[in-house]
Amino acid sequence: MSKVCDLTGKRPITGNHVSHSNRKTKRRFYPNLQTKKFYMPETGEWVTLKVSTAAMRTISKLGLYQYIKKLEKKGDIVYHGTDPQGC
Repeated sequence: MSKVCDLTGKRPITGNHVSHSNRKTKRRFYPNLQTKKFYMPETGEWVTLKVSTAAMRTISKLGLYQYIKKLEKKGDIVYHGTDPQGC
């Protein structure tokens, strides 16, 4: 199971554990990912996504469809769903 956000592309980054004696050992910082079902009223379908909590906040502000369109316009993702306007 990959630890990558479906929308933002956030993924684990590496860093160091630093002990009291200042010894450094490698560790990973994982993004806060949640698996969540979203309903898109524009298309009438349910979508299950693994998204970061930052993406969930943006979805609650803009709406899922508008957020996907914004990411698509930026070139971050390609949306293969049905267009509600029929274009």
